[in-house]
Amino acid sequence: MATHHEQDFNTTTEVPKPQTKAIWRTFIILVALTAVEFIFAFTMEASTVRNSIFIILTIFKAFYIVGEFMHLKHESKVLIWSILLPMALVTWLMVALIAEGSYYFESITNYFK
Repeated sequence: MATHHEQDFNTTTEVPKPQTKAIWRTFIILVALTAVEFIFAFTMEASTVRNSIFIILTIFKAFYIVGEFMHLKHESKVLIWSILLPMALVTWLMVALIAEGSYYFESITNYFK
């Protein structure tokens, strides 16, 4: 136990090379996903499909960030699925509510014309 504490105090300020490589890989993936989101935002008209794409990409980015920086990808598979399954159901609920809300808005708007 005493040797463990001695090793903690002997850390250097230099970041090891493999961690730097993983951080740059994570940065590039997140920048690419954000660029894809911006491409969809500026090329598509506002619709349910565009909102669904945003929600899915945002949840994917959030899971990737949690997996990399909070080390979720190194946990057991049961824990990962216990987090992913409710998130997938919430995503499905959000997409369904947006679609139904858009349909309701269109039908009410067209009814009073």
